[in-house]
Amino acid sequence: MFANKVDAGKQLANALTGFANESDLIVLAIPRGGVEVGYEVAHSLKAPLDIIIPRKIGAPNQPELAIGAVGQDGSIVLNERLIGQLGISGIYIKEESKRQQMEIKRRLDVYRGEIPFPKLEGRKVIVVDDGVATGATLRASLAFVRKQKVKELIIALPVGPRSTIQELEKEVDQVICLVAPELLFAIGQYYKDFSQTTDEEVVRLLESNRKEIDHR
Repeated sequence: MFANKVDAGKQLANALTGFANESDLIVLAIPRGGVEVGYEVAHSLKAPLDIIIPRKIGAPNQPELAIGAVGQDGSIVLNERLIGQLGISGIYIKEESKRQQMEIKRRLDVYRGEIPFPKLEGRKVIVVDDGVATGATLRASLAFVRKQKVKELIIALPVGPRSTIQELEKEVDQVICLVAPELLFAIGQYYKDFSQTTDEEVVRLLESNRKEIDHR
């Protein structure tokens, strides 16, 4: 469906042309993969690009299975039903949450340095990722963004399972998702090339966008 994340970003940007050149618009991408997608969206819409960093809380011995997520401000979103089914202890959740908060801080230091987080109040915000599965990390991002009193909150995704997209539609003003299959086993199966995005690439894309915005 998508050659790579750049291609996915360009296709997603085509579905978002109605937001082009809006002065109060900002694109927030979820690192790492979402930044490649988000850069193409921001470039096409002539909007500033920034990052928002949630981290998944994985189940014991199943790190890819999300039982919740930690937001950039330390807020935690948990899947209580799944936690109960798996019998996961509160101690594990507390320790894993702390570990993910440390990784959020590390990434913020690497990606942002001393650059302050942008003010979101009264703005239209498009949150972009390279795809969604359970929606745990995305929900942690939304919880953080909503606290900023934004004017409008939009999610933009290349791919996500229909059930997750329907749930997310209840939480935001609009969800744009290019492909919403009934079942999704892995986001990467919808990409010909789903290579991991590096920290260096994230920094480069953020700097490129800042230069574009400064030259407008």
